[in-house]
Amino acid sequence: QVVVPEEVFFTVAAVGILENLLVLIAVIRNKNLHLPMYFFICSLAISDMLGSLYKTLENIFIILCKMGYLTRRGDFEKKLDDAMDSMFILSLLGSIFSLLAIAADRYITIFYALRYHNIMTLRRALVILAIIWTFCAGSSIAIALFSYEAATVIPFTILFPLMMFFILCLYVHMFLLARSHAKKMASLPTSTVHQRTNMKGAITLTIFLGVFLCCWAPFVLHILLARFCPHNPYCACYMSIFHVNGTLIMCNAIIDPMIFAFRSPELWSTFKKMFCC
Repeated sequence: QVVVPEEVFFTVAAVGILENLLVLIAVIRNKNLHLPMYFFICSLAISDMLGSLYKTLENIFIILCKMGYLTRRGDFEKKLDDAMDSMFILSLLGSIFSLLAIAADRYITIFYALRYHNIMTLRRALVILAIIWTFCAGSSIAIALFSYEAATVIPFTILFPLMMFFILCLYVHMFLLARSHAKKMASLPTSTVHQRTNMKGAITLTIFLGVFLCCWAPFVLHILLARFCPHNPYCACYMSIFHVNGTLIMCNAIIDPMIFAFRSPELWSTFKKMFCC
């Protein structure tokens, strides 16, 4: 097993939780950020926090087992393990659907710029988020309770690449039509500014998706291998870096807020005001 030092593990987790908490506080405090796009970003921040919290609790659970305070096969420990698994699945599903919501928001912004505020109202954004988190919460509980059934594991693991493929198709469609749309909008006086802003948002979303795939895909692959070929020597070799894959999930929680800050001048300005009182 490739083991990550506990000090590094807990430090990365704490930094990820604090950074995403700062994003939430910044959006709540600044009324100019009370927009659908930033609410979807807050949803992604909550998902990142849950991912870091899950890995932290799991590591504490493992340490307590090694010290003899908990047993791996006890009734209480089984329920605790199911609760942590549910938190992990909630974090993963929340991240996927939050990214999907951000992608859809950017799509509407680029191709329906003049009608954006009529299509994506604040109320609709909140309804979308309520539906997303209700679905994710129900799915996470169901999958955690029946995680030992292949009929449950297979749809869950298929959902990850399926949603990523759907977002990728949305991207391809978005960038292929961006030039033709820019020509149609060229006659409008503010079109250049809007186009640059919208494409900047699309590029930011591309960075989000790339970071998400790099950080989450190795852990999802670990789940697949652990379920379908746990005794294969090649699978066992890959599964020996379990702690590294878990640390990558928490690194995602650190990187995302940095992208928020550097790609959004309004959010960066809010951070500076918060730290400078």
